Amino acid sequence: MILAVLGLNHKTAPVDVRECLVCSEDTVKLALRRLEEHEAILECVVVSTCNRTEAYAVVDDVEDPPAVLLEFLKRLVGPEGFSITYDYLFYHVGDECIRHLFRVAGSIDSLVIGEGQILSQVKKAYLVAKDCGTTSTVLNTLFHRAIAAGKKIRTETRIAYSTLSISYAAVELAKKLLGDLSTASVMILGAGEMSELTARHLVANGVKTVFVSNRNHNRAEELAHKFQGEAVPFEKFMKWAAQTDIIIASTGAPHYIVRALDVAHIMPQRGGRPLIFIDIAVPRDVEPEVSAIAGVSLYNIDSLNAVVDFNQRDRLKEARKAEKILEAEAKELIDRFRYLSYQPVLSQMKDKAELIREREIKRALVKLPGLSADDRRIMENMSRMLVRKLLRDPVICTNEAAARGEEEACVQALTRLFKLNELGAPTHCEVKKNRRHVRK
Repeated sequence: MILAVLGLNHKTAPVDVRECLVCSEDTVKLALRRLEEHEAILECVVVSTCNRTEAYAVVDDVEDPPAVLLEFLKRLVGPEGFSITYDYLFYHVGDECIRHLFRVAGSIDSLVIGEGQILSQVKKAYLVAKDCGTTSTVLNTLFHRAIAAGKKIRTETRIAYSTLSISYAAVELAKKLLGDLSTASVMILGAGEMSELTARHLVANGVKTVFVSNRNHNRAEELAHKFQGEAVPFEKFMKWAAQTDIIIASTGAPHYIVRALDVAHIMPQRGGRPLIFIDIAVPRDVEPEVSAIAGVSLYNIDSLNAVVDFNQRDRLKEARKAEKILEAEAKELIDRFRYLSYQPVLSQMKDKAELIREREIKRALVKLPGLSADDRRIMENMSRMLVRKLLRDPVICTNEAAARGEEEACVQALTRLFKLNELGAPTHCEVKKNRRHVRK
């Protein structure tokens, strides 16, 4: 049984590849509820954001664990549209898997170091999996500790002190392209959290004309009202785009909502004024061919790297402090998991001893029918103490071996010496079936 993560992020894959693996919450729930189709995956949590899609799993002993997880990802997004190769994926096992999740939850692995959204996204991903019944001891422990570590570095360091986020970087890019934003008109496509943060930064930088368009017009009106802007009907937003300087797209649409043909149609109405698209959505909102139209500039989320690198230098010092905290927290969990890995064998050994004790006590009591209740209690207590003392040394030796990272030899020895495989213990398939039954 191994703990592993397979996925991709902004470091391993460009946006046109990442968007192929972005999953909605409903899609993730459907895949997790059908996890029994993947016999080798015992536990699973899927973290899917605009910059990463990662499957954390406890995988049974199989010949090729990465292939098992890759097959799960294929079914997650639909195998017919899956063409991602290992070149874009990363795979971490055991200790490195633990460290990776801690870095993700601590926002050290984010495009914007210290950004605040990832911690809540990790927590939500875990809760979705927990509700679907696809977490147990290992992933429950892992995610609880990772989330706690993420909170800890946000209180014990200043990693999130300065204002920096994807939305902030988008506005910084707009300032770099246009200079003074006080005379610029901006349209925001989408009315979610990212859109609201973007609008907030725009207004703080002097923008006075803000249009908001969203499929849910009520949400667009609510957001526009907060910033004295104007809500625009979603089916007609290209009409307003003709008089807008910058369009920032951040919807959750699974397909392009801005087509090159529509953009080409409005450009003659602009009197030669350039039009800037900043697409921070994943999957992307703006068709890539838009960049080929004269007078139009298109930037996607990967274009923000230069802006982010320049503005997050102040956070790097705090990130180093955060790294030390995360490493200490991860090391503590790694040590705990080292002990956790052999607990099933110790439990099986104790169960076998208890089964034998109960059987022999029962036989003895049949032969001694005249014993009083007090005598029976004395025999029961004596037999329990004998079992406890006989097993004490094997348990201590295994604990000490685990502290040295050598518990595997002890586990094999206990299994062989106590003939634990001959106890009639349930098989893996029976165990997994029971787990599924308990989850349901």
